[in-house]
Amino acid sequence: KEWLSKGHGEYREIPSERDFFQEVKESKNVVCHFYRDTTFRCQIMDKHLTVLAKKHVETKFLKLNAEKSLFLCERLRIKVIPTLALLKDGKTQDYIVGFTDLGNTDDFTTETLEWRLGCAGVINYR
Repeated sequence: KEWLSKGHGEYREIPSERDFFQEVKESKNVVCHFYRDTTFRCQIMDKHLTVLAKKHVETKFLKLNAEKSLFLCERLRIKVIPTLALLKDGKTQDYIVGFTDLGNTDDFTTETLEWRLGCAGVINYR
């Protein structure tokens, strides 16, 4: 219940960089998708993250428009879209940059992404 009250269990967009810091502070595990509306691969990532957010309520799943978050993108050194920032206890632990770690294909499975998030320790993956 506590997780759900903090926005876990759903994949949602946050409006600003300021919101990012607040969201990250209040949850132990966070996956944040830095996206751009015009990037087709971001829609592929959205599809998988929507499924995983419902399955892994122990983690908060967010998306942030990279074009409206230039300070954060520079600070986190995000140069490729899509990039997932994987955060534990408010600190960035790992990144999934593009689809390289996911088989270098647009047709990767949700399970592949789930496995990769499990490797980073931001979801409970068995």
